[in-house]
Amino acid sequence: MNDTRLEKHPLGFWQVINKPSEQELSDYYANKYYQNECGSYRRKYSEEELQVIKIKISQKLDKLESLKGDSFQIGKVLDVGCGEGFALAESKKRGWDIEGLDHSISGIKNMNPSILDYVEQGNIFELLQRRIKENKRYDLIWLNNVLEHVTDPVTLLNSIRNIVKDTGTLIVTVPNDFSDLQESLLANESIPRRFWIAIPDHLSYFDSISLKSIAQATGWQCQSLLADFPIDIYLAHQGSNYISDPNQGPLAHQARIMLENLIGAKGSLAANNFYEALADVGLGRNITGFLSPTH
Repeated sequence: MNDTRLEKHPLGFWQVINKPSEQELSDYYANKYYQNECGSYRRKYSEEELQVIKIKISQKLDKLESLKGDSFQIGKVLDVGCGEGFALAESKKRGWDIEGLDHSISGIKNMNPSILDYVEQGNIFELLQRRIKENKRYDLIWLNNVLEHVTDPVTLLNSIRNIVKDTGTLIVTVPNDFSDLQESLLANESIPRRFWIAIPDHLSYFDSISLKSIAQATGWQCQSLLADFPIDIYLAHQGSNYISDPNQGPLAHQARIMLENLIGAKGSLAANNFYEALADVGLGRNITGFLSPTH
């Protein structure tokens, strides 16, 4: 890989060499990210998009329950980088005692204002350190599309390890980057560049192997990996290649939403079996790890 902006971490993930300071990053997310509709965040979603968001959260919560089996019980959940609050809102609906942290509460105000009282705004690392000092413990921690944004993902996972119960779970989702599919598309010139490199939004880049590696190094064991819909496969056909032809982007997105809803309608068990198989072969635009503390 010849991109001089990145270097490979000893644990296998790629990282930005010249990282912003913690203050620069905090200011960026507090003042620009949600307000300017960066990443996957929007000021408004269609009903079909909202349905997919809720289905994906339900699939993950159902997977957690399946993994726990008879030992499953509802308890305290902390969403680190809670974004627009959809996971917290669904968790609360299911009876969890919820708590969220984020650099900005703009997304919560816009999408889930009813849970504002459960969310604290500020520097995520500082807020986590305070909870460590207070000896707080949680049964479930969400870390959804956060690990790739922080300057030090190793320290973040170590910090979270200190506030999860021995019987608890961390559900962590990251983009599936530098995948075999993506590199193959670049090699055969289906795409002109590594479009998934997005600085300063993404500072680290993971695949299933490096996600498991960083988890193991920070005191976690991966119980299961789920992918989501592999929208990247549209890039293998020039008629749907949204990188070569950005006009195809909205159409690819609409197709993904339709298919995610179709798959989700089959129920969480069938859908999760499908997404687990996708993760096994390295497909899926995002991957989600279900991590338990090692003892």
